[in-house]
Order: sequence, then structure tokens, then C-alpha cells
Amino acid sequence: MDNLYTIVLVAFVLIVFTTFLLLTTQVKKKSKRRLRPKSNQVLIRDAIRKLDSDPHNPESLKILADIYFKESKWEKALPLFQTQLDIAAAYPQIDQFEAGLKLGICSLKLGKPEDAVKPLLLARHERPENFEINYNLGEALIQTNDFEKAIPVLRKALAINTEANEVYASLAKAFYKTKRFKEALPYLKKTLDINPESKEFLYYMADSLHETGNTDKALKIFMHLRADPLFGIYSCLTAGTIHFNQGHTDKAIRDFEIGLKHQSNDKDIQAEFRYKLSQAYLKQNDIGKSLMYLKETNAIKPNYKDVPSLIARYEELNQNQNYRTYLIGGNSDFVSLCRKLVLVYFKKSRAKITNINVFTDFAELTTDIETDKWEDTVFFRFYRTTSSVGELFIRDFHAKIRDEKAGRGICVTAGTFSDESKKFIEGRPIDLIEKDMLVKMLTSIESEPNYLQL
Repeated sequence: MDNLYTIVLVAFVLIVFTTFLLLTTQVKKKSKRRLRPKSNQVLIRDAIRKLDSDPHNPESLKILADIYFKESKWEKALPLFQTQLDIAAAYPQIDQFEAGLKLGICSLKLGKPEDAVKPLLLARHERPENFEINYNLGEALIQTNDFEKAIPVLRKALAINTEANEVYASLAKAFYKTKRFKEALPYLKKTLDINPESKEFLYYMADSLHETGNTDKALKIFMHLRADPLFGIYSCLTAGTIHFNQGHTDKAIRDFEIGLKHQSNDKDIQAEFRYKLSQAYLKQNDIGKSLMYLKETNAIKPNYKDVPSLIARYEELNQNQNYRTYLIGGNSDFVSLCRKLVLVYFKKSRAKITNINVFTDFAELTTDIETDKWEDTVFFRFYRTTSSVGELFIRDFHAKIRDEKAGRGICVTAGTFSDESKKFIEGRPIDLIEKDMLVKMLTSIESEPNYLQL
């Protein structure tokens, strides 16, 4: 009987305990259901409902704006943050810093940097030591091309967080765009250490090196970039210019020809390539190709630089070998031609060249001239310029005649002499020979005459 009682008691206890556990579990489940946070859909629905009745409800504005912001729905978030800023004066619970920062970020994400600047400036006024606000404001200023103002803001951001690699690229661009090339270099180096494949910053690096006198290093990068679809055309232009200035005309022509293969709607750069090719071929005395590129330049952009006058000049050069030699021939050929001009000027004479001096733009020959009727020392100066020769040059020429103890001076130019120059020689033993007469003299030269050389 006792055993039966014990069994019944144990069974009763088990039933009670089991029932208790079941009830407890159900209570916990209900409790969890009550504590589970509302889904975003519910929050959005509740916020919209409240805003329908009160468009300035600060709590609903914040909830809805933050949800859209986290979900990267910038177009929906932007007006909500704007409303928060607009009513902030009447609602102290609105965080103006957060609203301004997020409004600025939304504007940046939507490609409206000009709209981002004002709210970001407002937020920076609230917390000037905040990294995120300084960085985003700097980005907004860069995207609005206000590079000078962006620099101190981005420097502040970097000072707050020296590990923020993205700031180096922004600072590098800001310094480069403000032509502060020396200051740009360390930021460019850091940027390329982080992202060595960036063609944009590689080009900035090359250009900054070039501008700071590191021409050889710059040239290597420009040549590396020649095939790049975006920066190649500019790299070809600069590389060609460097090679041309270094006297490597063949390499310059190669650079410019590669540049012409790039497609570009920029008429200025297309004209510039052809203009520079014209100069390079002229350096090689290839007047035909030089003229061809000049005419192409004129067709693309009429009256570009001095192209019309160069076309007229080189067409004349192309038709007269002696005139071409006079203007652009090597020094030895030029001096040889000047010797011929001496005897063309004094026909049926014997000439002895006693002194020759060759300078960049002119040559001087001191000659003893003997004819059947007279003999004297005559001092010649041959200018290679096609521009006007002024009075100061003729005064210098007159002084040189006295120094050489010459009885007469002949000054020749491929251009003209100024009115002041012509007035100065009145009453003085000086003849001035301008282009038209020079061309006639050059045309009359057929073979080199006999003369005595120094």
C-alpha cells in the first residue's frame, strides 16, 4: 500500500513539474515575441503614418532618414535630413551635426557636391575635430574644383586619422590641381604605394616630376603611359616635347605620331600635335612633311598660333633651296652661302675672307674686296631672322664696322629693317639688304665662286 502511495505521489509531482515547464516555456516565447524589435518595414510604415499627420515629427524624421541612409537609398534619405536641418532651431532634440553630415554624404553620393558643401560646413562648425566631416567636406570641395580650400580641410582629416589612406589621394589631387607640384609629390608617392595601378595618379606624378625639374624620371613615366586611353594622349605630347627639347627629334616624332593615334575631339590638342610634328620635321630639314602638318593644323583650327605665316614661309622655302639653307640650314652650309652672297653683291670682284664669326641668329664676315676700280675692307652681317631688325642692332653693327676698321658695312636680313634703322644709316657707309633683295641674290647663285678663304 505504501509503495502504491509513493508511486502515485511521484507521478503527481512529475505531472506538476512538466506542466510548470510547459507553462514557463510558453511565457518565455510570448515574452520574446513582445521584445523582438520591429522590422524596418514596420518602422517605415509607422514613421510615414506619423509624418502624414505631422511632417515635422523629429523622431519619425530621424527613424525614416536613418533607415534609408543605412540602406543606401540616398534620394529618399536626402530630403528627410534636409527637413531636419530646416526645423532644427525649433526642435532641440535634432542632432544638427548628424543631419548635416548625412545630408552632405547623400548629396555626394548623388553626384551633387555643390549641394554638399553647405551642410558639411554646418556640421564642421559643430564638431571641427571629427574625421568623417573633414574628409567628406574635403571631397566635396575637390569635386567642386575648390582645391585651395580643400587642402587645409583634408590636412585636418589626416591629422585626426593618419591611417586613413583615402585622404592621401585627395590631398595629392588637390596639391596637383593647384600647381603646388613639389608639395604634391609625397602624397602622390603614398597614393601610388597604396594603389600602384592608378593611371590618373601616375600621370600626376610624371607631370609633377617634370614641373619640378626631374625630367628623366618624368619622361620614363610619360613613355609608359603613352598607350593609356585616357592619359596617353597628354603623355605623348609631353614626352615628345621633352625629346624635342633634348634634341632627340626622331624620338619626338615617334611620340607625336603615337599621340595622333589617340581619338580626341579636342581640336586644340589635335592641332598642337600637328604643329609640333611640323617643327620636328623642319628640324630634320624635311620641308615637305613640315608643310603637310602645318596645312593639317590650319584645316583643324584656322589661324592656330603662327601657322598661316609659317605656311607662307615654308612654301617659299620649299621652292628655293638657297633661301631654305639661309634660314634653317646648318652653320657650315649657311656660312658657305654667305661667302657666295659676298661675291654676288660685288660682281667682278676678288674677295678674301679675313675673319668669320657665327652666332645663333647671324654670321659676320670681314672681307677684303678688290675690283678693277677700288679695294677696301667690307664688313658683312647676315641675319637669319624674318622679323624686323631694329635701330639698336644697326647701331651695334656700325660700332663693329669701326672695330674691324672696315670702310663699309653690308647688313643683310631675311626680314625687314625698321624705319628707325633706315634713318640711322643716312650719311653712313652702310647698306641694308631686306628679304626681297636677298631672295633675288639667292636665286642668282648657281655655283660657288672662287674666293680666298681665311
